[in-house]
Amino acid sequence: MGRVTALHHRPAGEADLATLVRLRDDAARWMLSRGITGQWRPGELDEDHFRRIMAHGEVWLAESGGRVAGAWELWWDDEAAWGPQPPVAGYVHRLMVDRTAPSGTGRLLLAAAEHRAAEAGRTRLRLDCLTANAKLTAYYERAGYRAVGRKDGKPQPGGPPKSFTLMEKELRPPV
Repeated sequence: MGRVTALHHRPAGEADLATLVRLRDDAARWMLSRGITGQWRPGELDEDHFRRIMAHGEVWLAESGGRVAGAWELWWDDEAAWGPQPPVAGYVHRLMVDRTAPSGTGRLLLAAAEHRAAEAGRTRLRLDCLTANAKLTAYYERAGYRAVGRKDGKPQPGGPPKSFTLMEKELRPPV
């Protein structure tokens, strides 16, 4: 697997729902195979989840060489994790990389989400990261995010509440 240098990004649509579920489930299985047990479980999100996000936020797909390389959700608020906030941030969720995608794909997905939020006039991109997943927290720190708080007992789709580290990155306006 070489290193990816460019991705084509597009909004996901109804025809992409099965692909989004597959990406999510494959990522969950990959985590479980590496002993990451508290993050995602296969089968916990279905097409209706992504359909709901598309109705109230954005879901993006990234392609490389004609193949899906990954996807992410971009929300314009996240009161469950961050409480009421002024409209200064985008909130990235479910950053999913196809396991066959080249190294560096996740960073490019994150950069695209940052660009999209800045394009929408937001000055920050925020995310929440399972507090118990130190490797993922370190990944986001290397990408320029900093921990700014913690949310305990955040409700989860299809599972018990969990504790999350709240992270954000200041964005530069697009050029």
